[in-house]
Amino acid sequence: MAEFNLPVGVKNTIEITVSSNDTAAKYGSGLIEVFATPAMVGLMENTAQLSVGKLLPEGFITLGTEINVQHLKATPVGMKVKCESVLIKSDNKKLSFEVTTWDEQAIIGKGTHERYIVEAKKFMEKLNSQK
Repeated sequence: MAEFNLPVGVKNTIEITVSSNDTAAKYGSGLIEVFATPAMVGLMENTAQLSVGKLLPEGFITLGTEINVQHLKATPVGMKVKCESVLIKSDNKKLSFEVTTWDEQAIIGKGTHERYIVEAKKFMEKLNSQK
């Protein structure tokens, strides 16, 4: 069984421009054209998984298992949004991140996110055998 000792402090940042595909109206999570909470959560998860993906052995990935976030401010279409993830705890296969998002004016979201390291092929084989 593989041991994983990823270094605490690993960071990643992703910046996007909010498009109509990122809105609450498009996701169905709301009725107006503002950056959707599900889009923000997806950005947070993507930022975290990309931060550690390059540190894993070939064939291994991380899966999101928990997220706890606050969406603090609405952001309009066309505005840039930046997300940063920081690995704050590494317990073999269980990884804990602090995630923060900003638009061009202020912090719009913050929280914590957990991911779990799995071997992709074995995970999918086990999942598909349950059909």
